Amino acid sequence: MAEHNRTEGDINLSDARRDWYAVISDPETVSYLEEDAEHFLHQSLSTPCLDVLAYCEGIYLTDIQGKTYMDFHGNNVHQLGYRNPYIIKKLKEQLDILPFSPRRYTNVPAIELAKKLGSLLPGNLNRVLFAPGGTSAISIALKLARIVTGKHKVVSLWDSFHGASLDAISAGGELDFRKDMGPLMPGVERIPPPMTYRGPFANAGNGDLAYADYLEYVIEKEGDIGAFLIETMRNTDVQIPSQAYWNRVREICTKHKVLLILDEIPIAFGRTGKMFAFEHYDIEPDIICLGKGLGGGVMPMAAIIARESHNIAQSVSLGHFTHEKSPLGSVAALAMLDYMEQNRILEKVQEDAVFMAAELQKLEDKFPLIGDVRGVGLLWGIELVRDKDTKEKAIKEAEIVMYECLKNGLSFKVSQGNVLQLSPPLIISREQLREALLILENALEKASVFV
Repeated sequence: MAEHNRTEGDINLSDARRDWYAVISDPETVSYLEEDAEHFLHQSLSTPCLDVLAYCEGIYLTDIQGKTYMDFHGNNVHQLGYRNPYIIKKLKEQLDILPFSPRRYTNVPAIELAKKLGSLLPGNLNRVLFAPGGTSAISIALKLARIVTGKHKVVSLWDSFHGASLDAISAGGELDFRKDMGPLMPGVERIPPPMTYRGPFANAGNGDLAYADYLEYVIEKEGDIGAFLIETMRNTDVQIPSQAYWNRVREICTKHKVLLILDEIPIAFGRTGKMFAFEHYDIEPDIICLGKGLGGGVMPMAAIIARESHNIAQSVSLGHFTHEKSPLGSVAALAMLDYMEQNRILEKVQEDAVFMAAELQKLEDKFPLIGDVRGVGLLWGIELVRDKDTKEKAIKEAEIVMYECLKNGLSFKVSQGNVLQLSPPLIISREQLREALLILENALEKASVFV
């Protein structure tokens, strides 16, 4: 069915979504959902909406009827929970002093955040530009790469997501964002993403190194490649490359003078158990893009950090955004980083990862419909596919699981149609994790008898 042709996000036009509205058939909720559909432009992946929210706190979302959801999605801005008291306090203090800083001026919070980010990164990654969102950070990185290398061509991955603007979707690999757009930014070459389960090179016999070899093949054949844009670990369906893959990619980029641009917008700041995901591999990017959780779950805030040697674009406006040096965004980010350090969040997430791995392995052992479980830190993917099943059946099973979980107060995203993606707030307690996994287990029971 055409409605199941999705590469990212759950299917919001299916029969299962329509059935969901019978579950939340409160007249006030239905009325607001109808108003939303009447006044906003409709678009894939967000229209129609799931519910109407009124309140949030910690790991929970609450709708206008008082129903609560444990949020294991949160658009990856909810790392430290909703309405984190420490972050909110710092923002309220800043609101009374300097809520906005116009261009041509700087401010102390912005300077302090730039210094802080530089101190957290290795080598000479210390030149910063802020932006109001991750898509804009990607745009800056692509522009800077052209100036640094003198080349306009970029390699990226199929199924990747780097934002929704025309330049970002040109570099991205998801059909939902590119279809019907006509000509896009020229010079983009896409290659298969490194996949360790059911990928196109799964039978190559050398793990995911075949994907890295393909990168070098394209660079050598195409010529004039200036940058390789890639997520260190893909957030949407939780693809985690091997150490050997990343060693080879870094070697290839250095050899061919191709800038390695890492998109860590959804996964930096503790999601993987490290401040930055590339730290798992002991490599360095040439440019890193950050966002989402950077704003502390409150402010739209993003950044790129580049090498000192890349500070050569003085005559070009790389970003020049109205909220380029947002004092509120900077304060939110500084408070987020302070909170992480004070509460040893990285250590907590590493301990949670051990628990999640053990518990999800139990689910994989129990349910034949689970084909693969993969994850790190508090980023986990459960791929539903049996060896002899069609993808269509796995998609329906994933929908059953998702909506059954929603009924019982657990919200998460489905990616690639059949991957349950679990990204809880990093502050989640062990008791709350157990509660969520029990809801998931019961939903998998129901999906297991699906005919």
